Amino acid sequence: MADRPDRREAASITGRMRRYAQVGTTVGGLAARLAGQRYLGVAIDKDRHAGDLRAALGGLKGPLMKVAQMLSTIPEALPPEYATELAQLQSSAPPMGKPFVRRRMASELGPGWQGRFKTFDLDAAHAASLGQVHRATGPDGDLLACKLQYPNIESAVEADLQQLKVFFAVYRRYDPSINPDKIYDELAERLREELDYTREAKHIRLYEHMLAAEDAVHVPSVVPDLSTRRLLTMGWLDGKPLLSMVQAPVEVRNAIALNMFRAWYVPFYNYGVIHGDPHLGNYSIRPDNTVNLLDFGCIRVFPPVFVNGVIELYHALRTGDRDLAIAAYEGWGFEGLTSDLVDVLNEWASFVYAPLMEDRSRLIQETNSGAYGREVAGKVHAKLREKGGVTPPREFVFMDRAAIGLGSVFLHLKAEINWHQLFTELIRDFDVATLEARQGKALKAAGLSA
Repeated sequence: MADRPDRREAASITGRMRRYAQVGTTVGGLAARLAGQRYLGVAIDKDRHAGDLRAALGGLKGPLMKVAQMLSTIPEALPPEYATELAQLQSSAPPMGKPFVRRRMASELGPGWQGRFKTFDLDAAHAASLGQVHRATGPDGDLLACKLQYPNIESAVEADLQQLKVFFAVYRRYDPSINPDKIYDELAERLREELDYTREAKHIRLYEHMLAAEDAVHVPSVVPDLSTRRLLTMGWLDGKPLLSMVQAPVEVRNAIALNMFRAWYVPFYNYGVIHGDPHLGNYSIRPDNTVNLLDFGCIRVFPPVFVNGVIELYHALRTGDRDLAIAAYEGWGFEGLTSDLVDVLNEWASFVYAPLMEDRSRLIQETNSGAYGREVAGKVHAKLREKGGVTPPREFVFMDRAAIGLGSVFLHLKAEINWHQLFTELIRDFDVATLEARQGKALKAAGLSA
């Protein structure tokens, strides 16, 4: 895969300081209001403060907005007022203009870059927080998607992560129910990985390997000769947005939900890998109801013992085995668990695992409303605060995010499926040693280290 080290953009001090000033003014002011309540007794309206935070981050665009979106789908990271507001953020940014695009493409592929395509649309087909996608045609006539990273985005990422750390530190003093240190570490590592399109290309190869037998899930092909560390060229996959299917007949919605379930959980239970970003823009639906996966920047590889812990917790909840539940949480990476904390964690786990417990076709959530999930999360958050708080392990962050994000998809679809049957079929022959061997082989095939 071509890349030019001499042309790589370092996260420049000037760019970083400019971003510090822009982000620091916004986040610092909002954090100060939290500190005022904590130390000076100045009351704040949480709903209003959360709304102000959403408006401020939405105006900033860029990576901090992407992190805020991630946080909104991790119930343990933020109180319900903030999660509800931040969930409304749209991961979009003003697209680069045509002169910018020409310069960026020339910096990645050289001055004669246009001659390497039959056609290249300088207007972005889609603009997101870290880059934008252009439609193109290769020399052989194949439709291509060219994902081009914004200039100086590394500076913005580092500046935003520093400011996020400041906000987390202030919020931790205000509300000790959740220690966000490991959440921050996980978000920071995944976000930095997303800047490396060479790594994302390897993630695509990994998913090609893991989903080779899944005819209902499609992964784009990478074009190595037209890709670099900041340009990823892939085959174009046509499909409709998921929300365009919510009025389809129930058998269509059920088929889509089944395909989405397998797209996420075949890799997890067979290889210990999860797609950490079930955002509505990261997949599309084909006319035959099969699924296109479109973004592979946020991929998490788990140690086999973690996957085993996820399965063991299911068995513990199903049988009421408290000791097994504790062992499962410890396998996830929770430390210093008291009996009271285990009870609180079990409340959240019982909500998340509920659809898997009943051997019947059902909605993913019987109320068919996300409000109930937020209510449960709010109660769990309050109880954690009473019991002295907890530090969620890093591995927990994106696993929980995927479960909640996919649950939201299934809510939109109003799918009625026997989730218990799907799950038990996947884990029937589970074995830690087998998963470890499969995972190692898949990572090696993709050019990734274990």
